Amino acid sequence: MELARKKCKPCEDKKTKGIAQADLQDFLDEVHHWALAKDGKSISRMFEFKDFIGAVNFVDMVADIAEGEGHHPDIMIEYNKVTLTLSTHSIGELTENDFIVAAKIDDSMHRV
Repeated sequence: MELARKKCKPCEDKKTKGIAQADLQDFLDEVHHWALAKDGKSISRMFEFKDFIGAVNFVDMVADIAEGEGHHPDIMIEYNKVTLTLSTHSIGELTENDFIVAAKIDDSMHRV
C-alpha cells in the first residue's frame, strides 16, 4: 500500500466510507505500532520523549503533517509522553486517511 506516499482525500461528504472489516488487518500491518481501539473506530499510539520540550516539538511536527493532509489526530500531552488518536470523526469510523496520517508520522519519526 505504501500509505506514507499517499495523500488524504477530503472526507466531509456523505460518500466517504469506512474501511471494511476484511481489509482492516492489511492497514494495521502497515502501521504496526498503532493499536486498534476496542470499538474498532480509532487507532492510537503513545510516543515517549526525553522531556517536555521534546514532546512539544513532536506535536509541532505532527501538526505540520496533519495540516498538510487536512486530517487531524486527537493529541494528549503528559509531560514527556504524547498519545495520538486517529479516527475520521465525520463518519465515526476509520478510513484510509487515518492510516495515511499514521504512516506519515511513523515515517517522520524514522528521519528524526
